[in-house]
Amino acid sequence: VQLQASGGGLVQAGESLRLSCAASGRTFSSYALGWFRRPPGGDREFVAAISRSGGSTYYGDSIKGRFTISRDNAKNTMYLQMNTLKPEDTAVYFCAAAAVPIVWPNTWYTSDASKYNYWGQGTLVTVSS
Repeated sequence: VQLQASGGGLVQAGESLRLSCAASGRTFSSYALGWFRRPPGGDREFVAAISRSGGSTYYGDSIKGRFTISRDNAKNTMYLQMNTLKPEDTAVYFCAAAAVPIVWPNTWYTSDASKYNYWGQGTLVTVSS
């Protein structure tokens, strides 16, 4: 599967952005998905994950309550709604897909970057104070 992240940009603190991750291929719904970010000069950080069905989600502590992950399997697209953005949210945001064995529960997701098989190219989010 190929992933294309978009929607990044420059916003002021307190504003919102919605990132999208469009995927190619007909097996989009067989992947658990996630968002990660890499701040300037920093390490990659887990942001959010969502199960194949979209029924289960999981968030990193730093964004909990402000960001919402979702997916539309009919459109082969995942989203990250980011509200109340802070300067420390400035980063390149990456979407990723993890192949899930069919026998695993539809509720499975992971924050472990090593479990993701495919990565998008990243989209830059800059939040000014």
